[in-house]
Amino acid sequence: MRRLTLAGAVVAIVTSTPALSAAQDPGVKWTVNFDATWGTFGFGNSLFNNPREGVPDDLSDQWFEGTMKGALSGVFTLGSSSEIYGKASAVGERTYGAAPRIIGPDVSSFGPEDLSIGWRSGKAIGASENLIDVAVGRVPYQIGHGMVLADGAAEGGTRGGYWSNARKAFELGAVARFSPGRNRIEAFYLDRDDLPEHDLGTRIAGGNYEFVADEHSTVGASWFRLFADPDGAPRRDGMAVFNARAYTAPLPSLRNLAFEAEYAGERNGDLAQANAWNAQAAYTMATAWTPRLTYRYAFFQGDDPETAADESFDSLLPGFRDWGTWFQGEITGGYAVSNSNLVSHMARVHLEPRESLSGGLILYKFLIDQPQTFEGGVRARELAVEADLYTDWQVTERLTASFVLAFANPQAAAEQAYGRTRNFRYGMVFLVYSY
Repeated sequence: MRRLTLAGAVVAIVTSTPALSAAQDPGVKWTVNFDATWGTFGFGNSLFNNPREGVPDDLSDQWFEGTMKGALSGVFTLGSSSEIYGKASAVGERTYGAAPRIIGPDVSSFGPEDLSIGWRSGKAIGASENLIDVAVGRVPYQIGHGMVLADGAAEGGTRGGYWSNARKAFELGAVARFSPGRNRIEAFYLDRDDLPEHDLGTRIAGGNYEFVADEHSTVGASWFRLFADPDGAPRRDGMAVFNARAYTAPLPSLRNLAFEAEYAGERNGDLAQANAWNAQAAYTMATAWTPRLTYRYAFFQGDDPETAADESFDSLLPGFRDWGTWFQGEITGGYAVSNSNLVSHMARVHLEPRESLSGGLILYKFLIDQPQTFEGGVRARELAVEADLYTDWQVTERLTASFVLAFANPQAAAEQAYGRTRNFRYGMVFLVYSY
């Protein structure tokens, strides 16, 4: 906590003198940001794989997480209109209270987040603005909506902040973009910032292409290869991944109807022959509270024990984009299972009573793709049914509060794997301050 307090003091000093920084170097435009979060999380009847059911114990778990992030960005415009830009930031985070084992112990940490420099061409080259953009250092990077590649840093464990996930930047990255017209071509190299106690040496190199047909439709495709510790993560070492996706509202007369589809394939000889895909449809009603109805089917392959190859999908590095993506279910996807050997049906209704207030209800049905490889002695496919009720309230211009209530009913597969039959309850309050 002393380190967190020191970080806050440094940021406070910097934010109190932005005009002085600009005056000292009028050619550089400085931007100062400060973000802080605090959350409380509580379980009733604990987690799927907690063996305490049936034991006269207190099955509640409640813990807290707090984070602070200070950032300084600078942009220097050259005479040609091209720009040199950079960013430096640091994150302090703390987990405390009675956290479950998956969250990690009471712990705090402080360390760098962004630390990068880049150059973009502005209007100096070609007809497109920023035709070329190159950045290197500790940088964030995401493909599409983050189903397979988004989170550059691991949280929890000795770092704390398991749910808050304040760190996003890769430990070392280099990203080059070429953006003529509606096309974007990217080449990247990324080294993930793993937990010190669980460093798999994950590195990624590849390319990405996106075409923006119009403001309603984007399609893209990516290919990348992973490298990792051959002893700690042999399936990842040398694995090639292909990803294709489309996000579109294709009907000019019905822009309120939108579709998403995405596919990912993993190949590494017999070590990895896995596939994953999802399809989603959403319709927004032009009525009071603008209700949006969404259905999504998602499939993440499991290993078929009757074949020599390993078909279990590696969930890789998914990120949080919105409630339900890509941590499916505040209980099941947040704490019990990953996007592997998993099939899900999701139905969602989202409402916006006013500009500062939104919320909704998400219903899930989770199944196991290959139950015979899920833990031991599992024959059933039905894992759980879950309901998540969420609210996002923008209290002020800089303060947002989120509230979640979740309920999960473990089904036959959870009973066979863990002996769990009682329902799970979960609640969360999460506050975000952004400057």
